[in-house]
Amino acid sequence: MACWLYEGVLLFAVVFIAGWLFSTLGQMRDAMDARRPLLQGFLFVIFGIYFAWFWSRGQTLAMKTWHLRIVDRQGQAVTQARALLRYFLAWVWFIPPLVVLSPYHLPAGELLVLVVGWVLVWAILSRFHPQGQFWHDAIAGTRLVPDEDPPR
Repeated sequence: MACWLYEGVLLFAVVFIAGWLFSTLGQMRDAMDARRPLLQGFLFVIFGIYFAWFWSRGQTLAMKTWHLRIVDRQGQAVTQARALLRYFLAWVWFIPPLVVLSPYHLPAGELLVLVVGWVLVWAILSRFHPQGQFWHDAIAGTRLVPDEDPPR
């Protein structure tokens, strides 16, 4: 989980640069611009490219810091297709509660509590996997392993 949090810090820079580029080229005046859904879609694609590219090479910067590597079931580097599959499946951490709760137009605080609750439940469910993997990894055929040759 610490690696996940660190990845979030690094993604802030990715969001900042991609958001700045999109809003500058799209001449967005404010955050409530009508093109906001396009910006969200653009960031979804940028994240997909970021993760697929790094995972297909074995690690993101946060994973290097925590000496973790992503491999397939045979212990080999993952393909970009498998990395993209893992990316889409990883959204199970957030999408189901957002989709289910979206018609209710809940206040942001309540929505946050429910999404965090879902994330905690999803994390606890990993304890029921035979190897203790997160379910998106199990379905995608990937796993996180300690990096055997960390940089010195």
